[in-house]
Amino acid sequence: MTERTERTERLAVLDRPREARRTAPRVTPLALPAGLLRTARPRQWVKNVLVVAAPAAAGELFSRHALHQVTLVFALFTAAASAVYLVNDARDADADRAHPVKRNRPVAAGHVPVPVAYAVGGALAVLAPAAAAILCNPATAALLTAYVAMQLAYCVSLKHVLVVDLVVVTTGFLMRAMIGGLALDIPLSRWFLITTGFGALFMVSAKRYSEAVQMAGKDGATRALLTEYTTGYLRFVWQLAAGVAVLAYCLWAMEEGGVARSSLLPWRQLSVVAFLLAVLRYAVFADRGTAGEPEDVVLRDRALAVIGLVWIAMYGLAVADW
Repeated sequence: MTERTERTERLAVLDRPREARRTAPRVTPLALPAGLLRTARPRQWVKNVLVVAAPAAAGELFSRHALHQVTLVFALFTAAASAVYLVNDARDADADRAHPVKRNRPVAAGHVPVPVAYAVGGALAVLAPAAAAILCNPATAALLTAYVAMQLAYCVSLKHVLVVDLVVVTTGFLMRAMIGGLALDIPLSRWFLITTGFGALFMVSAKRYSEAVQMAGKDGATRALLTEYTTGYLRFVWQLAAGVAVLAYCLWAMEEGGVARSSLLPWRQLSVVAFLLAVLRYAVFADRGTAGEPEDVVLRDRALAVIGLVWIAMYGLAVADW
């Protein structure tokens, strides 16, 4: 080996740490808190607005006590959901590093150490139900505990079980809609539970269907179960769920005693039109395979947003006159 070759190798060895420093993620004092916040999925917190569903349906949303409790429950449910996201990303860190998109998640990218994600997630999973028991009531704490346990089981194994994965995610949405009523001791009607449950199943199965359509013929599905579901089956599920949700809502609107005597118009019955239009409009995106993220569909489609506002106005008038 010549002297020049030896010198070149020595320089290469000395340069390796410098190159490693150049490619390593930049660490700043705010990197860890920012990474934890990103892992908590702030964009997904919009789903927790469902906590207002039961109080709004009962017409008891706008008292000072109700607003305080709903705000508190929203924060507690957000903490519980964030705990699940943190544990999920810590558990899937190795797999996420091999994914073209998920490798940018803070845990997979190394911005948040795996032990830290587990520790913060575990702390939130314990503190959220405990705070609910102190600040709300035992029923709220029990539901939050059940939600955390169910979602952690989903992260570990249930997401790999056909059909059960759909049921677990749907139940998570239903729990969001129920918890506001439990916190305020509001009885939950059978029509509210049926409409909300099957409406959630409609959106969840439409999302899975859209993912399956987009991944058809491609390798590396983002969800392992997408290779086991068929698009025909997922289409059947979202169509069935949509039909049951509409039927339950119609039965609620048309049931005996549902006509308000003080109202000039039957808002309760008229709200069926807006509800049906909303479901049909959302089904357009489901059928195209572009309903991957429910919040994106609702917020980005202007027509669906307008229909939603009209429905909220009609439903509000119906509840006010009830």
